[in-house]
Amino acid sequence: MYLDKIVEQHRTTAQRDTRNTKDLVAIAAKVAQPRGFIDRIRTDSVNSLAVITEIKRRSPSRGALNQNLDPTQIAQQYEQGGASCLSVLTDQDFFGGSIEDLQQAHSSVALPVLRKDFTVSSNDVCDARIMGADCVLLIVAALSVQELTEFKKLADELSLDTLVEVHDEPELEIALNIGASMIGVNQRDLKTFEVDHQRAVRMAAQMPANVVRVAESGVRTRADAQSLRDAGYHAILVGESLVTSNDIATSLRELRV
Repeated sequence: MYLDKIVEQHRTTAQRDTRNTKDLVAIAAKVAQPRGFIDRIRTDSVNSLAVITEIKRRSPSRGALNQNLDPTQIAQQYEQGGASCLSVLTDQDFFGGSIEDLQQAHSSVALPVLRKDFTVSSNDVCDARIMGADCVLLIVAALSVQELTEFKKLADELSLDTLVEVHDEPELEIALNIGASMIGVNQRDLKTFEVDHQRAVRMAAQMPANVVRVAESGVRTRADAQSLRDAGYHAILVGESLVTSNDIATSLRELRV
């Protein structure tokens, strides 16, 4: 049960956090204006499938992917290859990421950046903005409806975009009810880490036209990308197949159908 274990650890850490949320909100409000994550996807997806490229050192299911990657170098390769946005893992214990990875990537390119982590508190939302992220991840399976509503509202107040991640139809309903304007369908079951390639295709038709649709996990080939584009997705989020590629730019261009 990967997700339960990861979220439990993050909640334990959050409980030890004695910082005042109002103070963090004040700090976050002074950070430079975000780059517009959702706007970039809307614009780029008019002509082709937008690709959110991920900086990811390792995963709980596969272990080391690219432990010694240089965030600056890989972010620039992604930008040159035509990425629309970046996703950067900042979870240390399970994914080997860090705040420094995000900051280095963000400062080296002009792309909007998602903080990919397990958001479990209002302080986490503030931290995302303070470290320079343009978008924050909210996982429906990890949060109560009250938490989702509260964190989404705070992100809106801080001009942070939100990627609300779902795995099935009941979670999609929750995401729509809290007013999510960008929804990611994770094709990987976060309890078993198995990938179901039909999950995203099945759920695309159930999302309103005004919602930005993102397919996550298990996208490896041009055919995978094409089937998701055909299903109505604006973007795909791709990590493992790119960080392990010998030619990132070429691999990335293959996915921009």
